[in-house]
Amino acid sequence: MATDDARWMRHALALAQRAEHEDDEIPVGAVLVSADGEVLGEGWNRNITEHDPTAHAEIVALRQAGRRLGNHRLLGATLYVTLEPCAMCAMAMVHARIARLVYGAADPKTGAAGSVFDLLADPRHNHRMAVQGGVLAGEAGARLRDYFRRKRGKPPL
Repeated sequence: MATDDARWMRHALALAQRAEHEDDEIPVGAVLVSADGEVLGEGWNRNITEHDPTAHAEIVALRQAGRRLGNHRLLGATLYVTLEPCAMCAMAMVHARIARLVYGAADPKTGAAGSVFDLLADPRHNHRMAVQGGVLAGEAGARLRDYFRRKRGKPPL
């Protein structure tokens, strides 16, 4: 694991914590970083708070970056997200033309970067990106597991 990947994933994990503590949302965080190491956009799950089924952490970060750059193409950027993206978020990344995805925990229910689907590797798309999963996966997975255990009235593991 690259040092920068761990550093940026820790940033995404801090955003995930904000999702849980500020908005009582599922703790998923995302940060989009330029090739020069500049934060272009960041976010956490906001779909419940904003009454918006598309307000996943990845989409929030991509929207912020697009507004900041004045462009829907986010060329050369890397998206760090604490949970493997769903199909909606994966396709948004393809359309944004990001260069790289780095995610923490795999999602065995709706993961679209290799767990359930592998949309990002589909050769029919007109854009490909590098994908690295499992970066700080234990910490990301534990945060999600503990959140859902608390929601069900069980103590964290």
